[in-house]
Order: sequence, then structure tokens, then C-alpha cells
Amino acid sequence: MKKTVRIFTLILFGFITNLYAQKTVKPNILFIAIDDLKPVLGCYGDAMIKTPNIDLLAQAGTVFMSNYCQQAVCGPTRASLMTGKRPDYTKVWDLKTPMRDVNPDILSLPQYFISQGYSTQGIGKVYDPRNVDKEIDKPSWSVPYYKTDKKYYAAETGEPALNFYQLPATKKIAEQYLNEAKVKGLSNKEANDYALSKIKPSVESADVADNAYNDGANILQAKDILVQLSKSKQPFFFAVGIAKPHLPFVAPKKYWDLYKREDMPLAAFQGKSKNAVDIAYHNSGEIRAYTDIPPLTSFTDQKDFGLTLPIEKQKELIHGYYAAVSYSDALVGQLLHTLDSLGLRKNTIIILWGDHGWHLGDHNLWCKHTNFEQATHAPLIISAPGMKHNQTNAMTEFVDVFPTLCDLAGIAIPQNLDGKSLVPLMKNPGSSIKEFSVSQYPRSGAQSETERQGYASANYMGYSIRTNRYRYTIWMGNKFRTDQAFKKEFIVGTELYDYQKDPNETVNVVNDVLYKTISNDMHQKMIDFFKSQEKNK
Repeated sequence: MKKTVRIFTLILFGFITNLYAQKTVKPNILFIAIDDLKPVLGCYGDAMIKTPNIDLLAQAGTVFMSNYCQQAVCGPTRASLMTGKRPDYTKVWDLKTPMRDVNPDILSLPQYFISQGYSTQGIGKVYDPRNVDKEIDKPSWSVPYYKTDKKYYAAETGEPALNFYQLPATKKIAEQYLNEAKVKGLSNKEANDYALSKIKPSVESADVADNAYNDGANILQAKDILVQLSKSKQPFFFAVGIAKPHLPFVAPKKYWDLYKREDMPLAAFQGKSKNAVDIAYHNSGEIRAYTDIPPLTSFTDQKDFGLTLPIEKQKELIHGYYAAVSYSDALVGQLLHTLDSLGLRKNTIIILWGDHGWHLGDHNLWCKHTNFEQATHAPLIISAPGMKHNQTNAMTEFVDVFPTLCDLAGIAIPQNLDGKSLVPLMKNPGSSIKEFSVSQYPRSGAQSETERQGYASANYMGYSIRTNRYRYTIWMGNKFRTDQAFKKEFIVGTELYDYQKDPNETVNVVNDVLYKTISNDMHQKMIDFFKSQEKNK
């Protein structure tokens, strides 16, 4: 009898211990970053795009319909997301400032998770490499950041030429220019840059395997890394960066074949807003660097802003963007399938985000680099164990990611973060955690800015607050930043757009008498925001 009681007690103790252990097991995190991905996804209401894998993820998670980036260019917005701090704190406003050179003690999201017992690993573009050290921010990773292993490229094609291209004709021309560069005694990087100045098409449709391009090779490697992570008892934070649909729009032909060129949706409004603030616009300098673009401008009448392209080229670029999005979606599908096959999904938080939006001809603009809706609106999807599918229209922004992942993982949220946990919205999508989201973008105000590609001097900064209905933007001169006291005389322009009446931002109504109360209210919100940031400097 005593033996039976003892055995029963041991079994009961083991059950309770196991139950407690299950409750205290920390969830894994699969962190998927997609470059230049705007909310052109089925789960965001786009009826044309083919994104079945991301849409399936959305059905298992929360879709944040009104999510905004901190600055519509890769380096700054990624630095903000990865640290939970706004650009005026990170001091990363361009594509050349190393984050820890100007802010050595800043705490990154994966760095904090290391202190909480996590293995943190990464591959692909998560940070912008120009804004971190050669180890892709060494403090963030518990093992050295993975580089693409050449063995994962398709054997029949090998690595892409100049890092991008697989069409035989392009590869042949690229090789000729690379040989020319070697004769000139240029280094490998200089030779690559020289060749790209001669041959750099904005699109490519090649009948090749997914892993003929860098993203496809990286995903195959990421799948193997997931297998290794599944064998460890230590929880993981695994960051996977996908570069497409960033320019050039290269993708295997099968993804181009999902769409018809004639069906591509041209931007409805390709002009400058009435009562516009000129400094809000740019000349689409990033895309002008592609060698097939300048010849088009020679016979197309150019407006004094943006980039005016022939209709057929617009359709080709939009076609390429859609194809690249579908290519990235297929790669996401491979990751999720691997996660499922390893039995990891039930204890893994999955977050998928695109770092900012992208202009596809609206306002006669291409690329990002503005405070307009098409550049700042960015997708965010989070799936977590125990959370039901939801969709919320509440205002959110990328500085909210850091505290949200801490909350979902059951670990303490650092005190000084600028964002808020989105878990209340995941539980109650009809609720709200903030009145507005904030984006910003710098302008140099110099003629040379028309040629820059995301780099910015410190002369002007536009701050933009987005509520559910309105966007108010204030452009400040005199090198103003939010750690300084606001001065009215620094204002060089203001904008107000009403998305309920004017979703394409065709009229700036900031001085319209009918919007006087709204303008004053939004202006006060901006001033209050400035004061809150000045206190947190």
C-alpha cells in the first residue's frame, strides 16, 4: 500500500512538474523582415496580388491594418524597429551612419532577448548593413550572423551576376565590364560598382529556380538553420530577411506569369497635390540609377518633381513589383512549412513586416523617401500561441514591435522604449492604444538632392502624424530635431490630408477654412509630441 502511494505521489509530482515546465517554456520567435514590401497583400485587401502563404499566416494571427514606419527608407526604419526608439533618438536618418557609432549603448531587440536566455540568430537583410558593423550588429546575435553559403545556389545557374541578375545576356555583358574593371586595376567592389554603372536593368524575368537568386538561397539555408534550432532546448529568436521586392525587380519567370501586363493598376493620381509643399517631393533618385531608366526620360516630358515614365514602363515596373512580392511570398511559405514539419509552430511567435511602403507612380513618384501614405504605410502581421485571428484598424507603428514581442514572450519590457505593446489589440481588435502614429523624413533642400538615393543632410526634417482619418505634416528647418525646443519660426511648410474624402492626397487642406479646427487640433498634437520627445532626450 505504501509502495503504491509512493508511486502515485511520484507520478503526481512528475505531472505537476511537467505542467509547470510547459507553462514556463519560453516561446520561440521567427522574425521575418521583407524589404520594400508595402501592404499589397491579399490580407490587406488587394484583390490582384497572389500571396497565399502570407495570407494563410494572417489567418492565424493579427493583421495590423493601420501600421506605419518611422522613416520611409531602409536603414532608419529598421534601426527604430530593432531598438524600439525613434530616429531622433537612434540618430540614424540616412544610409551611412553606423547606429552604435552615434549611440554606443543602445539596446537592440535581439540583444535584449539574449539576456533573457534566448539564442538569437539571423540571415538576410534584417538591419541595413550600412548602418551597423561588419558583423551586422555583433551585440544582437548569440552566434555570428550567417552569410549566404554558395552551396545553396541552384547548380545550373550559380550565383547571380552583380548580385542580382541571371539572364544569360545580362550576365555576359556584366562579365565584359568586370573584366574591363580588372584591367583598370579596380578592387572587387569597385569593379562591381563599375559594371553596375554600365548594366543595371530595373527588372528581370528569368526561367530559373527560386534559389538562383540570393533570397531563394538564403531561405534554403534558413530552413537548415531551423532544423538545427529545433534540436536545442534553448528558445530561439531567428531573424530572416528577404530582399525582394526591393529594386531591381528580379524574380523567377513563374511569378511574372501569375499576372498579365495589361492588367497592372496604374496610379490614379500622378500629380502634385493642390497647395503642395514642394519639399515633400523628390525626384525618384533611387530608380534613376538603373541603366534602363535615363533613356526613357530623354523622350518623355518630365515634370518638375518625381519621375515621369511612359505608360508601358510603369506597367512593367508594377508587374515586376507584383512578381517580386509573389516570389517573396513563396519563400515565406517554405519557411512556414519547415516550421510546421518540425512541430515548432505551436510554440513559436511569428512576426512578418515590410520595412516601409513604396511609391508606384502616385504623385509621379517612385521608390519611398516621403511622408506620404504610400511610403509610410507598412504591413505588420503577428501570430502567437494562444492568440486568435484578428484584424485591427487601430493605429500602430514599428516602435511597438519590441515591447510587443517582450509581452508575448512573457518577459519584462524595458522601461525606456518609445512604443507600446500591441497585445491588447491582439486580444481586443476594437480597442486603441494610441491616437496617432509618427513618421518623419529629412530633406537637404539642395539641388544635388535630386541625385541622392536615400542619403540625407541635416537641414530640414518633416514630421508627420497619422490618425485614423487625417495626416498632418510639419516641415522644420534650421536642423531642428525633437530633442530641441520647438520654435514656430523654424516651420517651412505644413500639410493636412483628409483620407475619408481624399484617399489619394490630391489636396492639401491645411489652410482651408473648413478644416481650421482640425488643422489647429493636429498642430497642437504635433507640438505636444515634440514636447514629449524633448523630455525623453
